[in-house]
Amino acid sequence: MKKVAFHTLGCKLNFSESSTLARQLRDKGFAQVQFEDSPDIFVINTCSVTENADRKCRKIVREAERISPNAFIVVVGCYAQLKPREIARIEGVDLVLGAAEKFQLAEILQSLETTVPPQVKACDIALAREYHSSYSIEDRTRSFLKIQDGCDYGCSFCTIPLARGNSRSDSIENVLLQAQKIIEAGGKEIVLTGVNTGDFGIIDGTRQHRFIELLQALDNLQGINRIRISSIEPNLLTEDIIYTVASSKIIVPHFHIPLQSGSDTILKKMRRRYLTGLYRERILLIKSLIPECCIGADIMVGFPGETDELFLESYGFVRDLPLSYLHVFTYSERPDTLAANYPNSVPSQIRQQRSRMLRILSDKKRRAFYQDHLGETHSVLVEDDRTDGLIFGFTRNYIRVGIPEETVAVNQEIDVSLEEVTASGHVRGNVLEYRLTQTLAIQ
Repeated sequence: MKKVAFHTLGCKLNFSESSTLARQLRDKGFAQVQFEDSPDIFVINTCSVTENADRKCRKIVREAERISPNAFIVVVGCYAQLKPREIARIEGVDLVLGAAEKFQLAEILQSLETTVPPQVKACDIALAREYHSSYSIEDRTRSFLKIQDGCDYGCSFCTIPLARGNSRSDSIENVLLQAQKIIEAGGKEIVLTGVNTGDFGIIDGTRQHRFIELLQALDNLQGINRIRISSIEPNLLTEDIIYTVASSKIIVPHFHIPLQSGSDTILKKMRRRYLTGLYRERILLIKSLIPECCIGADIMVGFPGETDELFLESYGFVRDLPLSYLHVFTYSERPDTLAANYPNSVPSQIRQQRSRMLRILSDKKRRAFYQDHLGETHSVLVEDDRTDGLIFGFTRNYIRVGIPEETVAVNQEIDVSLEEVTASGHVRGNVLEYRLTQTLAIQ
């Protein structure tokens, strides 16, 4: 029995696919082990959103060689599709599988053979039309359920359509079946994920469903209290979706809505499908209907042509919106994108300075959001995350809460009073005694 270990870089979608690939290998007789346990085979699932992701892949290959010098190293994922020949030149790599071929991993490894040069199996991305269902259940508390893949948008900075192909989706029926499997495995929260999640519904090149229809179907699931939307584009976040979340007892009050820039000038150069006016409308509608809702945003700094004035315009737009946190990205030039050839590149030092400014703003916003909910009682889903005698979990509206480790068990949903925001950035919580007694009695 050969031992195989996975290392996953990047997004929730990659984690759902790694989990599915690992299950397929176990079904074929492979033993899954930890990365440090001298496996016979390493599978590195890559991301390529930024230049840093590419460097991380090279670093992991070197680490794998150090742990198990004679192991067979496979690289899959977005970087493998975009730059297969480049990866094949990395010392130690034995096999490179593209976007479509990675789902043949189990069959390929059953007859694996080390060759020089390494094998490369990566078709033209236009041929990657088949949809492959995926979900994670190894982490029982929170499971990532893939509902969509690929993207038809042509943002000028993004390589994802080149790495994953056109937008395509699962059926509502199959999503519900997979959600039921997660529930039966003990999962307490399902995170809906995809490349462009809100574009759910395209099957065999035609639109057969809408995302709102999937949400309405999931809202009737029994046996689970939390369904979370990982991310949704503002132009796809329709009013009926917001109203559905507002009235749902299962879909949690948390939206992550990519912005990228608070300047219309930059948004147009990015070829985004909305302007700041629509984004503001969506945020204000959410807050009017769901005051407790957590709202996160992606924002990019240093895009070509982003002058000091345009950056400050973007900063001011974000500052004045009731956002709860930011994911800040520093623009990096990606080959084969339109923006890579745009003039007026922003110097690296200025990009980093702007990134720091927005990260500080994000910390302030998160802290203010947490402060607004102190003194309230919230349901916290406890995760396997421990530090300094505390165990952590998240409320439905995505507040990270630390409680004494000895009081609760992982994968329990506990009523907690939110007491104070700590210097390290989480909320200290106290477990309500009546719910704690009830939980301990069950155990």
